[in-house]
Formats: sequence, C-alpha cells, structure tokens
Amino acid sequence: MKKLCCLIAVAVFVFTLSGRCFAVENEPQVSAKAAVVIEAGTGRVVFGKNENAKLPMASTTKIMSVLLTLESGDLDSEFVVDSEAVKTEGSSMGLMEGDIVSKRDLCIGMLLPSGNDAANCAAVKVGGSMAGFADMMNAKASRLGLKNTHFVTPSGLHDDEHYSTAYDMAQLTSFALKNDDFRAICSQKSIKLAFGDPPYDRWLANTNKLLTRYEGCVGVKTGFTDEAGRCLVSAAERDGVTLICVTLNAPDDWNDHEKMLNYGFSRVKCVPLEADDYYTACLVGSEKDELRLVPERTPMCPVINGITPSISWKITVPRMIYAPVEKGHNVGELVLLDGSREIDRIPLIAAEDAAVKKGKPHKKSFSELITDKIKELLFS
Repeated sequence: MKKLCCLIAVAVFVFTLSGRCFAVENEPQVSAKAAVVIEAGTGRVVFGKNENAKLPMASTTKIMSVLLTLESGDLDSEFVVDSEAVKTEGSSMGLMEGDIVSKRDLCIGMLLPSGNDAANCAAVKVGGSMAGFADMMNAKASRLGLKNTHFVTPSGLHDDEHYSTAYDMAQLTSFALKNDDFRAICSQKSIKLAFGDPPYDRWLANTNKLLTRYEGCVGVKTGFTDEAGRCLVSAAERDGVTLICVTLNAPDDWNDHEKMLNYGFSRVKCVPLEADDYYTACLVGSEKDELRLVPERTPMCPVINGITPSISWKITVPRMIYAPVEKGHNVGELVLLDGSREIDRIPLIAAEDAAVKKGKPHKKSFSELITDKIKELLFS
C-alpha cells in the first residue's frame, strides 16, 4: 500500500512538473524589452518578461490622460483650445489656434491618431495647467496602486522622470476599460467628428493595426518616441476571456502581441462560478415578505495557468423593495471579488412578479350606512 501511494505521489508530481515545464517551454519569444499579459478582471499575470522594469512608455501615457478627461465630465460642451497647448511636436489630431472642440473630441484625438496637441489641450482644460494635470495623473496612479509609475507629460513625450512598467500599464488599462466611453472610443478603427474654427466634419483614423489584424481585438493604444522605442497596449476578447497585453520598447510589437495573446488565450479559460442559484431581498407591500433575485447572466470565473482564483461575492440591493415588482426588473447587483479587487458586476433581477397586497373589503360603520340610506331616499 505504501509503495502504491509513493507511485501515485510521484506520478502527480511528475505530471504537475511536466505541465509547468510545458507552459514555460511554450511561452512566446518576444522582441520587447518588457512585456506582460494579464487577465483583465483579476489583473493576474499570465505571462511576463521584465514586467516590473521602469521604462518610458511614450504615447501609451494617453490612456491615463483620456481616463482623467472622461472622468472630469461635461464631455460635449464646446470650448476654444488653449493657444499655447496646441503648439507641440510629434503626432497630432490637427488642432490649430482658435479651434472649437469638446473634451470628447480631444479623447478621440488622443486615442486614435495619438494627438499630442489633444493631450496638451485636455491637460490645460481639466487640470488648469500641464503641471496641474500631471499632479492629477500621479494622484490617480497612486489610488490605482501603480507603484512604479510617474507622469510628467500628458502626451508621453520624453522626460527622464516620466516612466512606468509593463505591469502597471496593464493594470491601468484594466481600469480604463471599465469606462464605457473609453472602451467605445479605443475600439473604433476610425471616427468622424467635427472641430475647427468653425467646426467642420473630418475623419480620424486609429493607429492600432491590431484592430484589423487580430480577431477579437478591442483596443487600446500605440506609442513611440526615440527614447522609448515602439510601445503598444492591446486588449482582446475570446470565449468570455479578456486579456490585456503590453510591450515596451518592442521592435516587432505587432507580432509580439499576436503571439502573446494567442499564448494567453491558451492559458486562460472561463468557467461558471459556483455561486448561489438565487438571492432574496426584503419585500414590502406584497403578500410575500421576500423577493427572489437571480443574476441576469451566469457568473464566470477565470482559470489562469491551471489555477482558479478564490472568488467571493456580495450582493448590493436596497434595504427594502416595494411592490409591485415585475419579473425581470433590475433591483440590485452581484459583485464578484478577487480578494479586495472588484472583477465584475452582474445585475440582479426579480425572478418572479410581486403584486401589491390586496386590502380587506372596507366594512362601513353604522353612520355611513345611515348616510347611504338617506342619499338613496333623497336622490332615487
């Protein structure tokens, strides 16, 4: 019996070791100085190469600039661009002194043609000045836990104190993609918008070739300076899995990303989460005291390199739900957590109708009966 147990233990060890060796042997060989692939929901690393090395990140900086601009609100009000902000080198969305734009226009100009003019104008509009906006960028980085990142410019033009890591840029992107406006803009191959003095229609094209080269690509940002080399952040979806891929200083970045994403999708799968079938909430004004709630879609959990994260969940619903409630009505959310990190929010909907409680028939008093009889005699 002891010999059999030993053989089984050895077999399991060899199988596990061979699986890990297989994963390492099949890791992509990339040109990038630093690279990483993460699963977007949990932020867990699927593949990495020097992912924590501090390096310049060029125009992928604009991921942060766009996120802050979108979060500042009032996206569609028009204003005249700052006359000094438009005077910058490098890539441009074509802004000129006196042009009329909106913050949304500037976000499109940053994410698609990678306009440094758009980044500068957004910085002055949102932060009051370039330096003020840099302070906002660094404060946001701190709140997001980007420990090896420091911003100086809104565009990514080179500064010795302007740097990040592949890992931090991937984490930043995972948060940015939760913003619906950001996600919608960066996924477009081109966008038509009107700006200028006076505004007129024009098309802006996206510099991200992966949108046409890689099936399932949903964004996000290119970058280049002489000092940083070619930088690229991409995201792709397949079979319920979203991956984020970052390369810094990668001469062959398009092919690097295709290899890294293919590897990532071979290592990450989504499986149904073993959560409760239904939840209950306090119901007021109905024959029932509780309302059954079900998730609008099946909660899913990523399995990464054969490891299943320990996912917890909590429900957020009003303390009391008042009848009537129709089946399918959205009344709360199921929040999935990987540790303290929120990875998904799923609407909780009513699993059944809840009608208003019917009152008992009103029994008339003696005086009401006398009044009714008098009315009957007088008006009949």
